[in-house]
Amino acid sequence: MSLSIGIVGLPNVGKSTLFNALTKKCVPAENYPFCTIDPSVGVVAVPDLRLTRLSEMSRSAKTVPAAVEFVDIAGLVKGASEGEGLGNQFLSHIRETDAIAEVVRLFEDPDIHHVQGEVDPLHDIEVIDLELVLADLQTAAKAFERAERDARGGDKEMLALCDALRKVIPALEAGKPVRSVALNEEEKKVVRSLHLLTGNPVLYVLNRKSGALNIDAENGERWRTLKQFLDDSKAAWVFVDAGVERELSDVHEDERADFRRELGVSDDGVNDLIKAGYTMLDLISFFTTGEDETRAWTIKRGSTAPDAGAAIHTDFRDKFIRADVIEWDKLLKAGSYAKAREQGLLRSEGREYIVQDGDVIEFKHG
Repeated sequence: MSLSIGIVGLPNVGKSTLFNALTKKCVPAENYPFCTIDPSVGVVAVPDLRLTRLSEMSRSAKTVPAAVEFVDIAGLVKGASEGEGLGNQFLSHIRETDAIAEVVRLFEDPDIHHVQGEVDPLHDIEVIDLELVLADLQTAAKAFERAERDARGGDKEMLALCDALRKVIPALEAGKPVRSVALNEEEKKVVRSLHLLTGNPVLYVLNRKSGALNIDAENGERWRTLKQFLDDSKAAWVFVDAGVERELSDVHEDERADFRRELGVSDDGVNDLIKAGYTMLDLISFFTTGEDETRAWTIKRGSTAPDAGAAIHTDFRDKFIRADVIEWDKLLKAGSYAKAREQGLLRSEGREYIVQDGDVIEFKHG
């Protein structure tokens, strides 16, 4: 499953620095060959201690993590919806992603010019969000004209699209994103076909800079208004120091903790970003483990056992018989599959079973 997160932001907010730090965590090309196609695309491993421990238990020859695709998208400027800057190119690239990581600058640095003249993260968010809303309004208005015409012939899908757009367009006109509009399942399906930019979930990436004045540390009006916005909109957000993460990406893993202490950066912001992105896309991992390989498989939350099996091979869905399931921590506690079987910890699940995050599964097919 290849789902992607577009990294967006105004110029000079640290977007490309962050992308370069992320690409240092790219998974090997032999496991995900498509990660070498485009220099602006990075297929990044999802940090997961469960995978490491299962691999150690099985003494696996190979360990393959789950992955998320990040896409570095050209910096947006005010007027992008009217073609300013890279305008249409920016919007077409972001339209192809499944979610948005919006990088927002928190640091003051006289050597790095801010495109708006001053650091005001909430204003930056408003500029980006308005351009996305305006672009969506153009798309939705054109789609409504076509749908209304086609609906006269009784086309059910076009009728559903008209009903949905009658809710979506007023929200966009009011400056609100599509994701804020209450739609039923049928309406969501037809609106999704338009690839509206503000229909995608957003993760705000708050970029600090070590050694600089960061507005969250200052705790003044700019930080308080930003925090109020994040709280009011129930937004997902993470802190990251893109510059430090870029430097640390060249440091051996055993030495990174010492470097973090020296630089005064306690958290692994990139790992937090990757995990938050995985969660934002509503993804979970199940595992297969053995001597040859321990692997994390990516599926949508709520997937049934046959659908999860299809991530490995379509035969596990089309010719599904059953799935032998155990929670990852119970398997580790037992010490091996053989001991887990002896203790009666393995469950046999059928077609209706909803796979849970952290399940270790053996599929049986005809």
